[in-house]
Amino acid sequence: MSVNFLHQACFLISAAKYSQSPADEGAEVAFAGRSNAGKSSAINVLCQQKNLARTSKTPGRTQLLNFFQLHDDRRLVDLPGYGYAKVPEAQRKKWEVELGRYLAERESLRGLVLMMDIRHPMTAHDDRLLDFAAYYQRPVHILLTKSDKLKNGPANSTLHQVERALKDYSLATSVQLFSALKRRGLEQAAQRIADMLA
Repeated sequence: MSVNFLHQACFLISAAKYSQSPADEGAEVAFAGRSNAGKSSAINVLCQQKNLARTSKTPGRTQLLNFFQLHDDRRLVDLPGYGYAKVPEAQRKKWEVELGRYLAERESLRGLVLMMDIRHPMTAHDDRLLDFAAYYQRPVHILLTKSDKLKNGPANSTLHQVERALKDYSLATSVQLFSALKRRGLEQAAQRIADMLA
């Protein structure tokens, strides 16, 4: 599958709760991560579309399950961010319930792309998501976002640190450096998504 397939992405539907998701058929890859990890920016640059996923300077704006159609019956899913959003506790718990249902029940889910700000990787919230992914055996590819904020030495050191930490999980994982701003790591990330959807 050519990595250019991501450029065909178009908005399909937003679901306020899991039960409103489109039919559970075909294959999809979901994007997850802290609310300020650059999730929407990564989706936009990977798909070469400026406003496919809504970006905001206010973390936590993604409050829905946003589905994007690719070719055939393939999809990308932008999941609500976690861990930082300044939202009421009741709303945060509702998100966690819907996210949990999606990860546990979605048969078409082939894997997760987990965003981590390279300056703050492997937070407690990231650990919880990885535990969840391991329990349900969902492969995870990690993008260490905003890698342009660090010089090559520290960036590679963090990459190796995360690779070592991932060995503690009984889970198929991979990790790379990524920068939406500098368009770093796009082809590697797109290829990994293509492999998951194949």
